Amino acid sequence: MPTQALIMLAAGIGIPVLAALNSRLGGWLGSPAAAAVILFCVALSASLIVLFSLDARPIARAVDAPKHLFLAGLFVAFYVLSITYVAPTFGVGRAVFFVLIGQLISAAAIDHFGLFGVTAAPISARRGLGLVMMAAGVFLAQR
Repeated sequence: MPTQALIMLAAGIGIPVLAALNSRLGGWLGSPAAAAVILFCVALSASLIVLFSLDARPIARAVDAPKHLFLAGLFVAFYVLSITYVAPTFGVGRAVFFVLIGQLISAAAIDHFGLFGVTAAPISARRGLGLVMMAAGVFLAQR
């Protein structure tokens, strides 16, 4: 299995763990927003350690980057705030189920239309069937 696949598998394993831990922290603190702020402080610290251990020079180019690329941070904030707020009462599994369905829809659209500069990969009948099967699998896993 390629290294990239293993990295993404680990990231996927981490998403429900993140949801469970941060929703618990939000409950303990009495504030999902406070838990999100703490999560982002820890994430920023970890990212800075990685950046400075590799090569920090590329960060200077951020001032010239197209500003719409920074919207990704808002999507991360929305995810963290929403999962921290929703998971304690809705359940981590059910919350992540809807996240996965959303990811399938969004990823298919991004690939199909080649949005945001990715290589276009149109949805064929075979690929569409695969997406439906994946969605059905996620659904069945939650039943």
